[in-house]
Amino acid sequence: MRALTTPSEEIKPLTTKQLFMLLGLSVAYLAASYLLLGFQQYPLLLVALVNGMYFMSSVTRRMVTGFSVFIVYGVLYDYMKAFPNYWFNTVHIADLYTAEKAIFGISIGGNILTPNEFWALHSHLSLDIASAFFYLCWVPVPLAFALYLFFKSSRQFVYFALTFLLVNLLGFVVYYLFPAAPPWYVQEVGFAFDSGTAGNPAGLGKFDAFFGIAVFSSLYAKGSNVFAAMPSLHAAYPLIVYYYALKNRVGMMEWVFALIMLGIWFAAIYTSHHYVLDVLAGILCTLFGIKLFNRMITGNNILSRKVETFISIINKG
Repeated sequence: MRALTTPSEEIKPLTTKQLFMLLGLSVAYLAASYLLLGFQQYPLLLVALVNGMYFMSSVTRRMVTGFSVFIVYGVLYDYMKAFPNYWFNTVHIADLYTAEKAIFGISIGGNILTPNEFWALHSHLSLDIASAFFYLCWVPVPLAFALYLFFKSSRQFVYFALTFLLVNLLGFVVYYLFPAAPPWYVQEVGFAFDSGTAGNPAGLGKFDAFFGIAVFSSLYAKGSNVFAAMPSLHAAYPLIVYYYALKNRVGMMEWVFALIMLGIWFAAIYTSHHYVLDVLAGILCTLFGIKLFNRMITGNNILSRKVETFISIINKG
C-alpha cells in the first residue's frame, strides 16, 4: 500500500452522495451537540475545520478522512458530559483509596501514605514543571505520531488510529462500570460523594501558579467527568504510541517515546490525578486493546475487510 506522500494533486470532484453525506453528518453533529450540551463554539469550529479540509485539496481530504477516527473519539468523549457515569453505578472513593494504601502504601513515621500523599509531601519545583510538560504531551504526541504514520504508511496509520479508538472505548466502558474518584478528590473533598465537584488541576496547578498562567485550570474546567480515574487513559496513550513506534522502527524516537511514557506515568501519580492502580489499569486496558485489535483484523473476516476498504478510501481520496 503506497504511503501518502504526494505533495499536491488535482482535487477530485465530490459525488452527490459524498456531498449529502458530509452535509448530513455536519448537521446531525451540530444538532446532537446542541441537544446534549447546549450551544458551544467547539462543534461549529470542528465542522468548519472538517469541511474546509475536505474541500481544500486531495491530501487534506485524505487526511480528514483518516483522522475521522480521532474525531469520533473526541465527540464521544465530549458527549460523556451529558451522561455522567455516576448516574449508572456507585462511585468508588474510600475503597479505592484503601486498596491503594494497602498495596502500594509507603510507611513514614509510623503512618502509611499512598504514593500520591508521599509525593505531595516531597514535591519539588523541578518535578512540578517536568510533570506538567509530560502531561501536556498526552494528546499532542499521539496526534503528531499519527500524522507521521499518515505520510509514512496508510496501513500503519489506520491500525494505530483504530487501536487508539478501541482502547478508548474499552476505557469508557470501565468508566461506566467502575466510576472512580481521583486521589485529589479525597484530598480536597474527602470520602463523601459530591456530584457537583468541578474538575481540578490538582498538582498541575503548581505549574500554572509558577508561570502565572491558566493552562491546566482551564483544561480541567472543561473535563467530561471527575469520576473517570480508572483506568488512566493518560497511561494508555503513550503506551499505544510506544508500541507502534517499536513496530515501525522509528529509531531514536523510540527512546523519546519511552521517556514520555514513563514521564506521564510518574506525573499521573505525582500530581495526584491517578493512583498507581489507575495507571496499572490503563496499561492493562491498552495491552488488552492492542491484543484484541490484532486478533480482530487477522484473517478474512468482516472487520478486516472493512479496514482494508477504509485504507483504500484514504489512499484514493
